[in-house]
Amino acid sequence: MDISIIDKNFSLNLYGISGTPINRNWTETGFKLMDEMWKQIKSGGLKHKGLNVWVYEENNKMFAGVEMEGGPLTDIALEPKNINLPKYAYYKHIGPYKQIGSAGSKVLNELERRGIKTCWPYIEIYGHWTADETKLETELLWCLK
Repeated sequence: MDISIIDKNFSLNLYGISGTPINRNWTETGFKLMDEMWKQIKSGGLKHKGLNVWVYEENNKMFAGVEMEGGPLTDIALEPKNINLPKYAYYKHIGPYKQIGSAGSKVLNELERRGIKTCWPYIEIYGHWTADETKLETELLWCLK
């Protein structure tokens, strides 16, 4: 596995929607949050960078967001979320979304084997869509202690 340990600050300024997965169904919850977020973005004609970002947080919290074009936004119903990871593990998953969970588990097992401790948040950044699932790219980032 090609896992990178990056000791350089990573930051994102997102706008989106938070939620708590029912029965720990992260995927269903993530899609619901993302769909509602895009509905609001489209109805408001908001300019964005187009990449979906899912943020997994402590206490079973989840956030689906996107980076917006321009500066901070006001007068919108979307929640702002600023992410700062001073040190993190990075892995790029290439392949179907349904394999992300398995890939993430393998990364966590490898980090544990190396004695590297993770903390919240864990982030998935989804690349641009392609109909060929074998070419889908998703960046996975784990905050490190």
